[in-house]
Amino acid sequence: MSESRDALSLVPQLRGSASSESLTTVLVAFTANLLIAVAKSAAAVLTGSAALVAEAAHSWADTGNEIFLLIADRRSRRPPDLAHPSGHGREAYVWALFAALGLFIAGGAVSVTHGVQELLHPEPAGHFIIGYIVLAVSFLLEGTSFLQSVRQARSEAGTFQRDLIEHVLATSDPTLRAVFAEDAAALTGLVIAAAGLGLHELTGSVTPDAVASIGVGALLGVVAIVLINRNLRFLVGEEADPRVRSAVIRALLAMPEVARVTYLRLEIVGPRMIYVTGDVDLTGDDTESHVAVRLRALEAKFCATPAVAGAVLSLSAPDEPDLEPADDLPGRQEHALGGQVGAC
Repeated sequence: MSESRDALSLVPQLRGSASSESLTTVLVAFTANLLIAVAKSAAAVLTGSAALVAEAAHSWADTGNEIFLLIADRRSRRPPDLAHPSGHGREAYVWALFAALGLFIAGGAVSVTHGVQELLHPEPAGHFIIGYIVLAVSFLLEGTSFLQSVRQARSEAGTFQRDLIEHVLATSDPTLRAVFAEDAAALTGLVIAAAGLGLHELTGSVTPDAVASIGVGALLGVVAIVLINRNLRFLVGEEADPRVRSAVIRALLAMPEVARVTYLRLEIVGPRMIYVTGDVDLTGDDTESHVAVRLRALEAKFCATPAVAGAVLSLSAPDEPDLEPADDLPGRQEHALGGQVGAC
């Protein structure tokens, strides 16, 4: 009993810590992108570079996106109510979806359109040194924001024995995924913009600059599509990671009231939040009314943590096969239900 209680007690602490870390990641990204957007806009006006215009559009889109992500973080934390018994966690994916659409339209589409216009109606750029300075400063600021998202993602990925990119794509936290993807795209876009600006200066042709603008837009479009797809999958409803499933089975079997587990469904209903549905066989041979009380007590143990939005447990049929935790998953870490749910 103490083993399962210890595992469950870790969940609220880890989820709260991860949520706070996500908020910090978004705030760092918002501050960096706002400063960068202002600098790039001024540089774009002074130089007339199409690539810098694309980068300015990109940074303004990212700045607006961070506002959506802040709203997502705040609104998804609202407690359950009568109209929303499972909480408001999925609202995070709605606002994150808006952010991804904004990146696609305000960042990708604007950059590509401006690049095409520059090819059709070329205008030479000037004051190149200003553009290089702004791009260099932007790289440092974007790098700072990116390192914050990498630090958070790497810490969480270790819980699942995942590599960094795998965790960023799989995590149920849309704010972490969005900031990581946008910052990675921003750093790549800065390199593309610098190359286009440099070739413009060396050749005197606006074509490299315009092509760089189109390249930045295409990059943002691809990133936005990936983010849109991930948010849609979580909105529709996605099964929790097998490691979380294994951890929940272990926690149930560790309870002296539970003889076996025959069915388990774990649905992600928000950032690091799951809904538990399962069938268990209880020890002993109690009356129906006593069994119902014991089942409600088991549900209450899971629902006592913010990481579990709800739990419904029913009795197993005698002919149902047992479920066992996967043996090929990391042993000690899988035993801590809190660690797994807190990072899902």
